[in-house]
Amino acid sequence: MKQTQRHEAIIELVRQQGYVSTEELVEHFDVSPQTIRRDLNDLADQNKIHRHHGGAALPSSSVNTAYHDRKGMRSLEKARIAARVASMIPDGATLFIDIGTTPEAVAHALLNHRNLRVVTNNLNVATLLMAKEDFRLILAGGEVRTRDGGIMGEATLDFISQFRLDFGILGISGIDADGSLLEFDYHEVRTKRAIIENSRCVMLVTDHSKFGRNAMVNLGNMNLVDYLFTDRLPPAETLKVIEQCDVQLEIC
Repeated sequence: MKQTQRHEAIIELVRQQGYVSTEELVEHFDVSPQTIRRDLNDLADQNKIHRHHGGAALPSSSVNTAYHDRKGMRSLEKARIAARVASMIPDGATLFIDIGTTPEAVAHALLNHRNLRVVTNNLNVATLLMAKEDFRLILAGGEVRTRDGGIMGEATLDFISQFRLDFGILGISGIDADGSLLEFDYHEVRTKRAIIENSRCVMLVTDHSKFGRNAMVNLGNMNLVDYLFTDRLPPAETLKVIEQCDVQLEIC
């Protein structure tokens, strides 16, 4: 493959996944790590990607990928993560389910459970779970974000703070090398913090493309969560932080 063709293919992979590691690109194109590093440096110089240690991401950290695009990305990985999470939630449990395509996958994996009580600020989750007659489903009030069905705002925060539930199922847009949990929307971060504060056990669910991915709002550090469910081993620096924070890592 010519360099120009490879550059175009790299840009497309980054656009589809949000983040792609150097190792993935080496395997995908069957070239040396040095070749991929040169490619990434060239593309970063042209502002077509954002260069990271160990990979590349979208050039902007202020806008997330469109919801329907994200929903189709890594669906098999999300399904594996969701199945593992569902296996650890007993019938009769109470839980928050957050905004995001991976939390939505968890909701789908919970359809065979019985007597769950679910509080959510995600219209897609509510639509999915309302078919379960034995579930008690509680939908948070607030402003609906039309692009993905998320519900946010002061009313949402007040509503969530009334509960104390067994599990909080959270998604995330990016995880920095130092373990910082990153989002694109300040209001969404405030909602996630409310869920964390009112959950006995916080479960973060994310596929490996979020490691090293930039977003502009800092939710906090890895020590906010009890479990991290993902599909591949995180980068070494992030793995060290996970261990230091005593987070239970589940590779699905």
